[in-house]
Amino acid sequence: MASFSKKSQKKKSKDMSMDKSSKKIFKEKRKPMSAVSSEALALQLQDDVPDFPRGGEGSLTSRQTGEIRSEDDYEFGTEGHLKKKKKKRNMSNKSHVPADDLSLLSGGRIMGKLPRYANKITFKNISPGMKLWGLVTEVNEKDLVISLPGGLRGLVHASDAFDPIWDDQIEVGEGFLSTFFHVGQLVSSVVLRLDDDNKEKGKRKIWLSLRLSMLHKNFNLDSVQEGMVLAAYVKSIEDHGYILHFGLPSFMGFLPKNSLAEGRSDGVKVGQLLQGVVRSIDKGRKVIYMSSDPDMVSKCVTKDPKGMSIDLLIPGMMVNARVKSVLENGILLSFLSYFTGTVDLFHLQNIFPSTNWKDDYSESQKVIARILFVDPLTRAVGLTLNPHLVQNKAPPSDVKIGDIYDDAKVVRVDKSLGLLLEVPLIPESTPAYVSISDIDEEEIQKLQKKFKEGSHVRVRILGLRNLEGLATGTLKASAFEGDVFTHSDVKPGMVVKAKILSVDSFGAIVQIPGGLKALCPLRHMSEIEIAKPGKKFKVGAELVFRVLGCKSKRITVTHKKTLVKSKLGIISSYADATDGLITHGWIAKIEMHGCTVRFYNGVQGFAPRSELGLEPGSDPGSVYNVGQVVKCRVISSIHASRRINLSFMIKLTRASEEDMVKLGSLVSGVVDRITSDAVVVCVNAGGFSMGKISVEHLADHHGHAILMKSVLKPGYKFDQLLVLDINSNNLVLSAKSSLIKFAHQIPADISQIHPNSVVHGYICNLIETGCFVRFLGRLTGFSPIRKATDDKKINLLEAYYKGQSVRCNVLDISSETGRITLSLKQTSCSSTDASFIQDYFLMKEKIDKLQYLGAGGSDLKWGEVFSTGTIVDGKVDDVKEVGVIVNFEKYNDIFGFITNYQLAGTILEKGSAVKAMVLDVSKEERLVDLSLRPELIKESKEASSQKHANKKKRRREAIKDLVAHQTVNAVVEIVKENYLVLSIPEHNYAIGYASISDYNTQKFPRKQFLNGESVIATVMDLPSLETSGRLILLLNEVNEALSSKRTKKSSYKVGSLVQAEITEIKPLELKLKFGVALRGRIHITEVHDINVLENPFASYKIGQTVTARIVGKPNESGSHGKGSQWELSVRSKMVAGTGDVGDSISENFEFLTGQHVTGYVSKVESEWVWLTVSRSVRAQLYILDSSCEPIELGDFQNRFYVGKAVSGYILSVNKERKLLRLILRPFSSPHHRIGDDITVKLDDKQTDVMNADVTAYIHEGDILGGRISKIIPGVGGLLVQVGPHTYGRVHFTELTETWVPDPLSGYQIGQFVKSVVLEVSHTVKGTVHVDLSFRSSEGMLSQNAKDIKNVVSTSSNRVEKIEDFCPDMVVQGYVKNVTPKGCFILLSRKIDAKILLSNLSDEYVKDPESEFPVGKLVTGRVLSVDRLSNRVEVTLKKSNGASRINSDIVDFSKFHVGDIISGRVKRVEPYGLFIAIYHTNMVGLCHVSEISDDHIDNLDTKFKAGEEVNARILKVDEERKRISLGMKNSFMRDESAPEVSLEQESDAHFLDKIKSIASMNSGLLDTQIMNIEDENNQCPNFSQAEARASVLPLDVNLEDFDQFDVDNTTSRNQEHGKEDTKNEKEKKRAKKKAKEERDKEIGAAEDRLLEEDIPRTADEFEKMVRSSPNSSFIWITYMDSMISMADVEKARSIAERALRTINIREENEKLNIWKAYLNLENQFGNPKEEAIMKVFQRALQYNDPKKIYLALLGVYERTEQHQLADELVNKMTKKFKHSCKIWLRLVQRLLKQNQDGIQSAVNRALLSLPRHKHIKFISQTAILEFKAGVPDRGRSMFEGILREYPKRTDLWSVYLDQEIQLKDSDIIRALFERAISLSLPPKKMKFLFKKYLEYEKSLGDEERIEYVKKSAMEYVESTLG
Repeated sequence: MASFSKKSQKKKSKDMSMDKSSKKIFKEKRKPMSAVSSEALALQLQDDVPDFPRGGEGSLTSRQTGEIRSEDDYEFGTEGHLKKKKKKRNMSNKSHVPADDLSLLSGGRIMGKLPRYANKITFKNISPGMKLWGLVTEVNEKDLVISLPGGLRGLVHASDAFDPIWDDQIEVGEGFLSTFFHVGQLVSSVVLRLDDDNKEKGKRKIWLSLRLSMLHKNFNLDSVQEGMVLAAYVKSIEDHGYILHFGLPSFMGFLPKNSLAEGRSDGVKVGQLLQGVVRSIDKGRKVIYMSSDPDMVSKCVTKDPKGMSIDLLIPGMMVNARVKSVLENGILLSFLSYFTGTVDLFHLQNIFPSTNWKDDYSESQKVIARILFVDPLTRAVGLTLNPHLVQNKAPPSDVKIGDIYDDAKVVRVDKSLGLLLEVPLIPESTPAYVSISDIDEEEIQKLQKKFKEGSHVRVRILGLRNLEGLATGTLKASAFEGDVFTHSDVKPGMVVKAKILSVDSFGAIVQIPGGLKALCPLRHMSEIEIAKPGKKFKVGAELVFRVLGCKSKRITVTHKKTLVKSKLGIISSYADATDGLITHGWIAKIEMHGCTVRFYNGVQGFAPRSELGLEPGSDPGSVYNVGQVVKCRVISSIHASRRINLSFMIKLTRASEEDMVKLGSLVSGVVDRITSDAVVVCVNAGGFSMGKISVEHLADHHGHAILMKSVLKPGYKFDQLLVLDINSNNLVLSAKSSLIKFAHQIPADISQIHPNSVVHGYICNLIETGCFVRFLGRLTGFSPIRKATDDKKINLLEAYYKGQSVRCNVLDISSETGRITLSLKQTSCSSTDASFIQDYFLMKEKIDKLQYLGAGGSDLKWGEVFSTGTIVDGKVDDVKEVGVIVNFEKYNDIFGFITNYQLAGTILEKGSAVKAMVLDVSKEERLVDLSLRPELIKESKEASSQKHANKKKRRREAIKDLVAHQTVNAVVEIVKENYLVLSIPEHNYAIGYASISDYNTQKFPRKQFLNGESVIATVMDLPSLETSGRLILLLNEVNEALSSKRTKKSSYKVGSLVQAEITEIKPLELKLKFGVALRGRIHITEVHDINVLENPFASYKIGQTVTARIVGKPNESGSHGKGSQWELSVRSKMVAGTGDVGDSISENFEFLTGQHVTGYVSKVESEWVWLTVSRSVRAQLYILDSSCEPIELGDFQNRFYVGKAVSGYILSVNKERKLLRLILRPFSSPHHRIGDDITVKLDDKQTDVMNADVTAYIHEGDILGGRISKIIPGVGGLLVQVGPHTYGRVHFTELTETWVPDPLSGYQIGQFVKSVVLEVSHTVKGTVHVDLSFRSSEGMLSQNAKDIKNVVSTSSNRVEKIEDFCPDMVVQGYVKNVTPKGCFILLSRKIDAKILLSNLSDEYVKDPESEFPVGKLVTGRVLSVDRLSNRVEVTLKKSNGASRINSDIVDFSKFHVGDIISGRVKRVEPYGLFIAIYHTNMVGLCHVSEISDDHIDNLDTKFKAGEEVNARILKVDEERKRISLGMKNSFMRDESAPEVSLEQESDAHFLDKIKSIASMNSGLLDTQIMNIEDENNQCPNFSQAEARASVLPLDVNLEDFDQFDVDNTTSRNQEHGKEDTKNEKEKKRAKKKAKEERDKEIGAAEDRLLEEDIPRTADEFEKMVRSSPNSSFIWITYMDSMISMADVEKARSIAERALRTINIREENEKLNIWKAYLNLENQFGNPKEEAIMKVFQRALQYNDPKKIYLALLGVYERTEQHQLADELVNKMTKKFKHSCKIWLRLVQRLLKQNQDGIQSAVNRALLSLPRHKHIKFISQTAILEFKAGVPDRGRSMFEGILREYPKRTDLWSVYLDQEIQLKDSDIIRALFERAISLSLPPKKMKFLFKKYLEYEKSLGDEERIEYVKKSAMEYVESTLG
């Protein structure tokens, strides 16, 4: 639509634009709106025009009148249909109106002659504060759309639709606005704000407010009269009526229920907006009684009130009016006695006014009108005579946009403007207007000739002006072409041809015929994603598209070929998705479990993975792509929940009933994917495609099920799976061998179960009272706890697990309840075959194959060589305590193991060859169990020569006599975890295997078998493929109750001597048996009296009998025993002692710190070694305490093994846990006594030594092992861990022995290092700081390396003391930090040096930071050493030049007091001249007081750098190398002046001035005065008093203090020079005021600092904080010093100390520390936000929360973290909503960032702030607007509060001050005129006149000055008179 308008608009002539009223009323051409309105206002105030005049001259100049006449007569446009005017080249056609023919309408007065044109409301002249009548056209969830006069469109936000007076009585949610407003409702509104003028007109928005508090702003009870129509809210509903609220607190209203129309009382709600007529007023109670009868409201006319102002006029108010004049485009009316207003052509009584419409109106004709708009700024009023609006009803609107009418009648032809048409409709015709730009495609010269009144035309509706009931149309032929004209014509799926307008990275913008624009997203520009869309889509080309959707007037289209040409049905809503529908869509998202498919109009569905048609195991992302067009079938859809299930498999495969899967049937499947709790398989079964196997159902054995899941991969095929259940379209499957094998016996229905039968099932649930066993489907039985186990003591929840395979005996079946009772007792459900162990080996073999599937199965062939019963050759690899490890020549990765029992007493050595028999093979562990027992291998010389074939034959002969179910006697050879390896002696020692457990007893306590024990077994299966080649046996006693065996009573007691036989030797204990089936153990510490032997068990063998004494009963061994073992001892003293020792032999826990103990390693962890010192005492050794050598620390776990003896020294003792902490090196300290004191400290519940006691074993000179934990950035060095919780720091200069360019290279986090302790220091907080060094010269060299140490050059030495430095000494160091004025370098751990910029190089240094980066190694020469202040200055200039220069100046004897020297001015400073003396390297200072005998105001004007001068030497200081000079004429003439007096005077002046310089630099640190030291090496005293007084609380800065600030120093010196020129009185007054403001205590402390030097070290700072503990400035300086040394942790600790130290009464000082702490964490916190919030939350607990919030906001603002600042300020406005300061900060932030929402923030603030703070907030906000925002908004705010408080002279004064700053004299004078015209007390009037007079005097206009004086005199005379 817009395209038609633009095309013709460009062809318009300039005379057409003259008649279009598109300019603002009273707006001067090319002048901003505010300027013109202000100018008009100024003129009115200046001329003293009364409010309601009866006539007079116009107030506009002739030029302004002419330009206003040239304003357009009418601007006819609708939403989205805007036009631009084109200037005509021929200027002669421009018509002008004489100046006296047009006057100004100004609301309530008429000045000059009557106007010729009616007022119009347009985008250009609408302004905030204007009151408009409107019609609700849309009610949305968050806003209302209002149709305004002139075809404008306004928006009302939900928050601006009501006044907040209900206190949450109204629920705000979805449909909130629709309950109170409806389409077609007439409302009165106030303009809040407009969008920026730079925006396009079609997109500009007018924001309105419906709040009655704004409409009724100037109402009071006196201004309300009976018969007046007012709008009000329903505040509450009472029994007899409704309490009304008018938006004002001064009066209320009451509406009786009987005054409502019939049927309306039920629909009234709280908050509803009603209109009513004032029936009566009770002024005493301040209540207005209303009536809401619709007829009365629509007919009630406002009476002529007395003293009514324009502020009381409300849009929609009905008035009696009289025709004043007929205008060119409307009529002028007078109403309410004082007011005039205009009615334009489209608001006349006749909605179809013809050409002679003027004949219908005559002068003084009476009419009834309603107010359409009121502009308080220009005092313009618009009225309407529209019959529908006059009756308070919305005009009918029966036409729709896009409709075509063939028989529209031309009612009126407006020259050069357009046509008024009558559109025939039933029951009432509708007017329509066609602009000249929409009549034809080409320009029309003479409209009257082409169209005649009464003719008929074809018109299409473009838009609607709902308030006027007027339609806009077009007659263009192109508008009737095509199906798409408006957004409502666009339907999803529609195929259209469109023209490409632009191509961008996000897609293409296309235009559909009809003018609508659409977006073709990048993914929809082609079937596949294209990298360069601009090549395929050419701007201007026409292509075919298909509409995807149209939402919120945004159209999206696609150019995908498949979608455009698709003939399938489309889905544009969820109702379109019918089951079985086949359609095209495109993939929007791909996930592992399926794809999301998008359709038209935003509809989407989901295709699960099973419906994607994928191969098993394939990834959907590899088959499909996002954006790909797919054909899919709708499986199901749920419209209500907006869900559509899809399938990519179009053809359905229906299986016959015979092929359908049933419960209990067996199917095959292929693994598709593996989830966390199940395996998903694709099954080959009729009617189903997917199935799920839970982890528990992968195997019968629980351990195998977990292993099977870990080795399964997609693509693996299960040959047999049992269908357990059918869940929707998926199958629930099981791979359990027991269930598959007995599938035909498992019941699926209760009718298939018979009592006393044993069936297989699985446990589906466990409760404390029993087990639920499930079969097929949902068939479930229950086994109560008494029937679940034979042993009642067993915990049921521990004996079974969910998913376990079980055999159950059916006990009972209840026919009534259908309940099945089962028994799981092993006595009744034991297996009758060996299927459990048989399936165990089969599954184990299957897992082995899957593990080595990647190797092609070749790795498993070794199992054929090591088959059971064969004899193999091997070589002993290692001999262990528990057996022998054997390796094989051909199989390096296969190991054999022979237990001590299988050695049969054979003693083997490492490397000896053996022939052994294979007992068992574990392919998973690649381990072969072997035996050397003679009866098994029958080793002989003949046997050794047998071939492999004979071996196999012998094995076959061994079992050929065995038959199934034969009972045999067997011997236990090996006890495995789940089975036994047995030999059958009667049958040639054939090897067999028997299970220890059964299906039901997998988690039951196992019976303990011993090697060599005889058992009775039954042969179940002979070796075959089904048994994995193994002989399967079944133990006859496997069904016995394994846990019911009780310990037999015996006569043994503690202290008894027994004879015991060794049955097993373990690393830490001997297992023995004695008596009758009694078992015991000997702990490794109970073998010898002194625990020093490496292997105490070396002399003991299995089967040996020993004499031992019982030292503990069973169950007394705690966690070390099994509960049935006796504690024995074979120690000599114990065995030799008497046996009468009572019931127990207890151990004494008597250990002291530092005591030497020995223990044996019991456990080795990654960082700890656990030792056993005795039976009940343990010890632990930390990794870093085990050695100081990095190689040994890296080999920590290999150095310690179980059973190794370790000796160490006790560091801490924990008596409760009987735990010791050991270190391997002895420790002692002359400063710390090792004994009871430390023992008390270390007898703590913690096993780790505390940091406070770290010095108990760490001292200076100790060599420690450590581990690098952190590499500190820059030159911070390393943080090294030396204990579990102890860390030390390695300084950057202590990393290497020699000076190297990058000392950090070669170090990494986690690396073990060797270090020496340099210093151990304690802080006040109690923490310990350990300084370490990696340098061998610090004590780490061995005796053999002393010669190497001597070779080290002297340049590598680190000078630790300032006394060791001397001038001309060559030094090396690392750059610490760099500034534009120089840098600092690290010379050693404690000493830094400074290098001035001039000394960095012999050549010019352009960028010091790039040429001298932090960490760079430099070599220089010491220039000076100040031992008192611990300062060193170094130069990097070449030594040869320096030595030459030094040779010239070393001899100070050349300089004598009184000598005349020549030199060149090097620098000019306010306090003197620096003069470079010729032929030397010396620079002397000539103080300003010694330059001239006369006073010199400005040295810069007298002297320039480079100028040659002569001077006399006044003083020579050889020690400090300084020369003082004088240039006075008296010095140069009087050569006989006494040298002594001159020297003393010079010295005094010099010191005084230097002190003054120091005081001026009191806020700076040492590096900030380096520019002075460059010339005279003078170190001024450290002063901080003035600097601290000038630091604002929010400006606490923690930036690097080591910076050169010459500019700052110079500026301060200049200030000092200016202060010298002040008179004495001013100086005294300033000093006295500063002294009163300064805190006495802090001031005294800082005065003491003036006498001290600048602190450089931590000790100097400690002295300062002790002298002034309450000075936050000193603490913050201390923190900054630590930060400059990259010690952030130390800075944090200082902040914590400061918070604890500063007196609680010093709130401001503590607050400064908190602010500095926040700055610290903001810069160095890691992670930053978390660190800041921790400090912030702590600070809130100790300070005023508002101050802390403001401090954090300041931190965010200074560091430009705008997002965090915005979030914080929003939180503050909620937390401190009653604080004016917080709301002002929000406004200030919005203004600084040029953000929108100022008015919204102001409105929120006024709702939250108390009433008494409104004036302060509004005035301060207005000031901010003047300074940083929009001055017009500031004026509006001041005008608003002055309207309410006109007598507040303080507000007038502030308002005037702001306007004076803008320097617009017209506005300022007009404002002054308004102010002095007020009726105020004489005192206030005097203030205003005085201010007015001062302003005029500042301008110097004598005429205006006299005018003000005259006005003041007139006021005085009128007051006195």
